[in-house]
Amino acid sequence: MKRYAATLAYNGAAYFGFQRQPEPTPTIQRAVESAIARVTGSLSSIVAAGRTDTGVHALGQVIAFDADWRHSEQEFLCAVNANLPADIALQQLWRQDDFHPRYDALWRQYVYRIMTPPVRNPLIPPQVWQLLGQTLNLTRMRQAAALCVGEMDFAAFGTPPQADSANTVRHISVSEWESAPGDYGEVLTYRVRGTAFLYHMVRRMVGAMVQVGTEKVTLEEFETILNSRDIERAKLLAPPEGLVLEAVRYQQKDYDAVKAETPELALDWA
Repeated sequence: MKRYAATLAYNGAAYFGFQRQPEPTPTIQRAVESAIARVTGSLSSIVAAGRTDTGVHALGQVIAFDADWRHSEQEFLCAVNANLPADIALQQLWRQDDFHPRYDALWRQYVYRIMTPPVRNPLIPPQVWQLLGQTLNLTRMRQAAALCVGEMDFAAFGTPPQADSANTVRHISVSEWESAPGDYGEVLTYRVRGTAFLYHMVRRMVGAMVQVGTEKVTLEEFETILNSRDIERAKLLAPPEGLVLEAVRYQQKDYDAVKAETPELALDWA
């Protein structure tokens, strides 16, 4: 058996999150493990850099698994992709001994996208939260995002993903909003990078920042919520469709000669 690592992209709309659940619940993990089993003839349990929630997408998810494969990595990638549904696909695959995508990660990066058309537009990509007829104050949202940079207790925005953990302190190094024109209007993109994230943390942060942008919550009230450690105060949970796990970063030394470093991946809006 050899250890393989891979980057994985998926549209999570049809799945109940990444983590395997009892049949017949569809999950990303179950779909990928089933595809690998069909190719190799044996079961392989995959581990991931992060467990995305129901309906959440990924462009740069990183996974690892052990498998017995006698051909090239590129042939392995093509064979697994041929057995995956259309909404899941390996992007890269390589041999990587002694690699754990979760414990070896330096940081994870998510993006969340919002558009504010006057009425629902069916041609806007489904990986976007359509806030119909809203006007958002981007300056205030950027100010709120800046308050989230640093190491602090984010208990107001999420809960520990592990049931046996009570640690809600996380370090955020990037928290910023960008605006860019799209084919169907302005696209607001929130990008957040951290060592790790709490359950629902990014979606609650986005929800609270949107309330700042609509001026339902002041910047001072946002800061009070952030410091309160009270999850009941972050009332708006942004929907999952706008959230994408964009990239995971590792030390270059963690990779062999076949793969130097996980690239910075960005969603193509072409």
